[in-house]
Amino acid sequence: MTAYDVIVLAGGAAKRLGGADKPAVRVGGRALLDRVLAACSGAGATVVVGGRRPTSRPVAWTREVPEGGGPLAALGAGVRLTTAERVLVLSADLPFLGPATVDALLAAAGEGGGEGALCTDPDGRDQPLLAVYRAEPLRRELALLATEHGSLAGLPLRLLTAELDLARVDAGPHAAFDCDTWEDIAAARARIREHGAVLDEWITSVKNELGIELDVDTDVLLDLARDAAHGVARPAAPLTTFLVGYAAARASAAAAGPEEAAAAVAEAARKATALAVRWEAEAAEERPRAEPSGEGTGTP
Repeated sequence: MTAYDVIVLAGGAAKRLGGADKPAVRVGGRALLDRVLAACSGAGATVVVGGRRPTSRPVAWTREVPEGGGPLAALGAGVRLTTAERVLVLSADLPFLGPATVDALLAAAGEGGGEGALCTDPDGRDQPLLAVYRAEPLRRELALLATEHGSLAGLPLRLLTAELDLARVDAGPHAAFDCDTWEDIAAARARIREHGAVLDEWITSVKNELGIELDVDTDVLLDLARDAAHGVARPAAPLTTFLVGYAAARASAAAAGPEEAAAAVAEAARKATALAVRWEAEAAEERPRAEPSGEGTGTP
């Protein structure tokens, strides 16, 4: 994957949130800023423009001049701390941004002779704070705008994007969803609890909370939990999956990478599943012997 730096804009007054610290507002138990940072973990330098706060991974901090000077001023401050040929630019309020969208932007920005790529939302609107820009033309246009207007403070982003040759990437139904109001926050929190999304959201949140970079087949673990609960006893399900995780961690302690670790999880799950199936088979064999035949009981 092409090397890139990222600038996350985490300032602003959040007036429609009553002045709340928007990047710190939690969706699915994680701060909005941390959710965005998780989507671009492959960046070289990560620059956050805004007030300092705890984050899930190390970042470089800076502020726009003047503070509250708007997104172009923030972008101008952030780009000074980047060195890569491509710069990913994100707002800090995108709860459903994922690595796939970042990869699509980087791929589109690397095609042809364009100067970057930005996402469009489901209504076809450009999202300049969900974009990848080539660093040289980005710096050039920011400098020209600052010279023309005296500074970047208060200038709209469209003045920048109008001067750049940018490819468009369909963000899909959710990646460009941003949280400007408490109604947006409520909608985001509700969505992650929908039946089709809650499990993936929970697993992702747990992995981020525990600092685990590991892709495993959750269906395998769920099948194991079902077999342990059905074939042994209901409390066996969580205890068995814990033991599988412990065994996998021991087996992968010297692993060269996440692929080997994932393979260790799969192998431990396979062994535990086979054991649960054998327990169930034995129980099935014993049931007919334990059931009374009805002979000699006086039953008609």
